Amino acid sequence: MLIVCAEQARVEAELVAGGLSCPSCWGVLGPWGHARARVVRCVTGARWLWPRRARCRGCRGTHVLLPDLLLSRRRDEVAVIGAAIEAKVAGLGHRPIAERLGVPKDTVRGWLRRFVVRAGQVRAHFTRWAVALDPELGPVLPAGSGVADALEAIAIAARGWVLRFGPGEVWPIAAVLSGGVLLCNTSCPFPPVR
Repeated sequence: MLIVCAEQARVEAELVAGGLSCPSCWGVLGPWGHARARVVRCVTGARWLWPRRARCRGCRGTHVLLPDLLLSRRRDEVAVIGAAIEAKVAGLGHRPIAERLGVPKDTVRGWLRRFVVRAGQVRAHFTRWAVALDPELGPVLPAGSGVADALEAIAIAARGWVLRFGPGEVWPIAAVLSGGVLLCNTSCPFPPVR
């Protein structure tokens, strides 16, 4: 799986031109059909998504190209998940958050539990990205809790991204910087900072 720009025409052009690299061996990716179509719950309502697949010309591995609006193995747009995390830091519980977002309460509870469990790793990963993107970054002060510190690190890394690459939304940037695995279930979820 590889997180790419949400603009399908741009991704297709990069794929055909050999502009995308394999996350496994850094070989050149080429077009290789599509992944299974799926419904994604977005801020603006549900929509169908049919992700592109690519195959590496070097190692012959295949990868799903997920738009930066999504996280791996999540049915909801990253902005919806991000809104839930922000509401958690603001002090709301999973039930009112679920009601506000129109998402099942068990789904929201699962996101929040996963984020709380990974808060230390999230904070460390995004702090490394913040320093890599903005070497002149000063000290990052604690925000009050592990979850708030993790959210602060995401915001600071997104600021560094915007300073370096131009305008962008916080949560799609977080999806890219986490490699799409912000809420994953593995023991070492994040790709290395480059």
